Amino acid sequence: MKKLLLAASLAFSVGAFAETTEEVSPMAVSPIASQFADLGLSVKSVSDSPISGLKTVITDKGVFYASPNGQYLVQGTMIDVANRRNITEDALSGVRKSGVAEYQDSMIVYKAENEKHQITVFTDITCGYCRKLHRELDDYLAAGITVKYLAFPRGGLSGNGYKSLMNVWCADDAASAMTEAKAGNEVPDVKNCQAPVAEHYQLGQSFGISGTPAIVLEDGSMIPGYQPADALAKMLDQASKKS
Repeated sequence: MKKLLLAASLAFSVGAFAETTEEVSPMAVSPIASQFADLGLSVKSVSDSPISGLKTVITDKGVFYASPNGQYLVQGTMIDVANRRNITEDALSGVRKSGVAEYQDSMIVYKAENEKHQITVFTDITCGYCRKLHRELDDYLAAGITVKYLAFPRGGLSGNGYKSLMNVWCADDAASAMTEAKAGNEVPDVKNCQAPVAEHYQLGQSFGISGTPAIVLEDGSMIPGYQPADALAKMLDQASKKS
């Protein structure tokens, strides 16, 4: 498989965790980390998967399975048929919860007055459904849903989309700047902007996100696309009752 073809498919990668994790460090590089590095993948951790002889590998571009020597790489969803469980989604939920928690301080937040739930939305300026969600922001807030934004420039870390998101995050009033940008208005350039847009983008890639909006719920599950406020509120209420 050519590197370019693999790189193009990384955003769709999914996999599963196991309980016991072996952290990979520069001082003790595993054969898997070495093999994956040749593909442009940075390995964060390696753990046993539910299938004997197959490892679960967490990388900066998502989750993979691999043979212990790193020679064979597998992409896909693991299902526990007997227990009707999506092992992959269970694992990714944990990754998302911990990842989102690390970036709480760099989110643009619209807080509901009578908050019942919180959602974290990976968003872009030019995305049509991102704009639709933002136009309906008052509906989410009225339903008790606090909306927290992380940046995910669909065109990558270059071009006008990336630049606009940087300017939004560096604006004196980022929340107002986001509303202006989502309305199609130009956001003033901010000199020496140091916004963590690239970090947000890389975080989204590690979650398997390839498009926007991508909505991460409080339990770490993800909705890949727009969801109306009333439907989302019902879903979140039902999930709260089950937990």
